[in-house]
Amino acid sequence: MASSWLTSALSGASRHPKRPEHSYSYGTAGFRTKADILEPVLYRVGLLAVLRSKAVKGSTIGVMITASHNPEADNGVKVVEPMGDMLLAQWESYATSLANAREDDLESVLQDIISKENIDMEQSANVFVARDTRPSSVSLAEVLIEGIQSLNGQYVNYGLLTTPQLHYMVRCHNTQGSYGKSTETGYYEKLTNAFTKLRQKNGGNGKGSYSNQILLDGANGVGALKVEQLKEHLKGQLDIIVNNDGSKGKLNEECGADYVKIQQRPPPEMDVKPETKCVSFDGDADRIVYFYMGKGGKFKLLDGDKIATLIAGYIQELLTEAGIQLSLGLIQTAYANGSSTHYATKMLNVPIACTRTGVKHLHHKAQEFEVGVYFEANGHGTVLFGPSVIPKLDEVCQDKSLSAGKKEAATKLRLLVDLINETVGDAISDLLVVETILYQKQWSIEEWNSSYTDLPNRQLKVKVKDRAVIQTTDAERKTTSPAGLQSAIDELVAQYNKARSFVRPSGTEDVVRVYAEADTQIAADELAAKVGVKVHELAQGVGDPPSLPS
Repeated sequence: MASSWLTSALSGASRHPKRPEHSYSYGTAGFRTKADILEPVLYRVGLLAVLRSKAVKGSTIGVMITASHNPEADNGVKVVEPMGDMLLAQWESYATSLANAREDDLESVLQDIISKENIDMEQSANVFVARDTRPSSVSLAEVLIEGIQSLNGQYVNYGLLTTPQLHYMVRCHNTQGSYGKSTETGYYEKLTNAFTKLRQKNGGNGKGSYSNQILLDGANGVGALKVEQLKEHLKGQLDIIVNNDGSKGKLNEECGADYVKIQQRPPPEMDVKPETKCVSFDGDADRIVYFYMGKGGKFKLLDGDKIATLIAGYIQELLTEAGIQLSLGLIQTAYANGSSTHYATKMLNVPIACTRTGVKHLHHKAQEFEVGVYFEANGHGTVLFGPSVIPKLDEVCQDKSLSAGKKEAATKLRLLVDLINETVGDAISDLLVVETILYQKQWSIEEWNSSYTDLPNRQLKVKVKDRAVIQTTDAERKTTSPAGLQSAIDELVAQYNKARSFVRPSGTEDVVRVYAEADTQIAADELAAKVGVKVHELAQGVGDPPSLPS
């Protein structure tokens, strides 16, 4: 006779049947596809979240319903680990198996997970649930909760949150409040209290070019709503005007951080005056980029590379002033602009570590340092602080034998720890960190941008028969297969100044992504095209090869 929990779970699944023609895969972004085929997935993720909570002895698990920067018609769901991290790789595999199981196989898949993880089904389970502003998110949340309840899981439905806010809530709850209060008000209070204290200590003298005025592109998403709530706690310290606030226009349609970075222009709905500091969030507010219109109406983007070097440089300054020895590392992928790497190592004296593309790889690499700064070029990133950091900072702050300057620097760094959401990239937290640093330096956005100039670059895609033919090494900067491709790339790169190029297989489609940079845009365009032709030639390209610039 089946257990009551199993009967309940299978009965619920029959009300949300999976169609055989649909298949799903859980990746770094969780499950993500068209919203109208996600209902069975949400129910089964509800089951998975309860099993995960039971597996970690009742610790709270988070489930976020969002498709981030994707179009409004899409949706997705991702599971958050007890400390606010992304789901473990083994459980990603369980999620994929569960989502794709036929109804008559669902029982065996559930029993397999329970057996492999030695789960006590009598253990209590708790799940935090939140969603973005997509119209489909409301009904999908109801299905998710049905799945949670079918296995007797307890849940808290936070309703509308940014993705980083949910990650934050989960960590706060599982640390019994030592990381902060697991409420939305608690989130705003922790960040703005640290921001206010840092602003007071940094004491901008008003003699520089810093401006507290910000024109913000909210991507017509949840971030726009939450910034309005943030402003109430900031009490006028930042003058933020929110555009694309969701009152009209669709989520991520001709707006948002992804649009701004790819199109290299402001959203059409924004009236951007020359040299006005602008910020763009993505749909669930885990990415941020800055931009402005320079002289002659030229668009200027300050992406994740610029944000990362700003933050890493500031932390390096504070560590030096405080006389504290901590291992600091800036984590990049092969896509990081060569100028940012040179600036960090030669000008800021910050060590660089390169890893594979994907935020989970960056996050794991950052954990190898006592202070690990990581940002993808798309604006997703944060700073991780190891367990030794806060005790060392507190020791300096309380040491009466040290100079006031050293203790002041340690205090600032301690406040910076509170200002940063370590769990995941957080556009709101990152905005406050950047504004803190610009205020201390009294920099305008133009002065910040002038710290270094990006090398011109070009990205393109080459369709291939099977992307698996491309094998890489050295954090995806070199190819090992097919034979002859890397030597061909090396020969092409040698023909240009300050040049480099790499290729890597897409994680989602049969295409190979090509990146090239050089000292001029013409050279970068030529190099990318020539490398693309070689990929097409040696990796069984489909269709026409890339055409060379005329």
